[in-house]
Amino acid sequence: MAVFTEVTPDEAQRLLSELHLGQLSELRGIEGGIENTNYFATTSAGPWVMTLFERLSFEQLPFYLYLMKHLARHGIPVPDPAANDQGEILHRVCGKPAAVVSRLRGKSQLAPDVSHCAAVGTMLARMHLAGRDFNRHQPNLRGLPWWNETVPVVLPFLDPSQAALIRSELAFQNHIAASSGYAALPRGPVHADLFRDNVMFDGAELTGFFDFYFAGVDTWLFDIAVCLNDWCIDLATGAHAADRARAFLDAYRGVRPLSAAERHLLPALLRAGALRFWVSRLWDYHLPREASMLKPHDPTHFERVLRQRVAHPVTA
Repeated sequence: MAVFTEVTPDEAQRLLSELHLGQLSELRGIEGGIENTNYFATTSAGPWVMTLFERLSFEQLPFYLYLMKHLARHGIPVPDPAANDQGEILHRVCGKPAAVVSRLRGKSQLAPDVSHCAAVGTMLARMHLAGRDFNRHQPNLRGLPWWNETVPVVLPFLDPSQAALIRSELAFQNHIAASSGYAALPRGPVHADLFRDNVMFDGAELTGFFDFYFAGVDTWLFDIAVCLNDWCIDLATGAHAADRARAFLDAYRGVRPLSAAERHLLPALLRAGALRFWVSRLWDYHLPREASMLKPHDPTHFERVLRQRVAHPVTA
């Protein structure tokens, strides 16, 4: 992702040695995102990813790292955090919290077809079930309370049409969140950011989910909605791609059937997923932090997705 903190090879080697991960041969900053500093670290023991956390605190991070450990133990293909001799998986580099995790094989599938969407649906359902007995709790830090705090901050950057849409949608989502149907939705650890670039494929094989640093306990339906809003739309217009969505949902339901409340609230949660990423992209675009290789995402993409979800509700 974006590089906010420059790490020297010597600094990286100190941590890699502490973790018994071999001799560093290449350290390369990763482009793409906007939250953390990430490096590919290639050593004599294999390929790794080193992450320095720029926003998340030492108190928040154990949830994410131990969730990945938990899922890996349950057979879900995710990056596995490396521990030192004391069993600690949260470390410090350049004064910042850091982790080193195994690097997944394969590459992201940025133009998915129905088979890729079905594979993601199956694995997401498996991941939700595997997380049921995870014994740590942390809310989705980019959930409704964060939207309520952040929308007033980004409103000055919007034109009247955009401002009207974001205000009305925020009011709608607060109404949904206060309903009995929403309270009945099944919950557990969710990825909350499972876009095309956070899943790896090796040919037709799904080889892993990664970048769990937006994860939290939320409704499983929100996780489903985030996926549908990225894997199963036309990127140019934000329009629903029915064949891919059907493949994703059929595969998911083959592992974990949806409840009546989930089927009823899917249209509302699709709107929630679009609002969440429109708000965060507006925030990152208009109030950016300085970083090497920083490329903020276009916020108008999720404005288009939200308008599509409002105008053309999708049922389960």
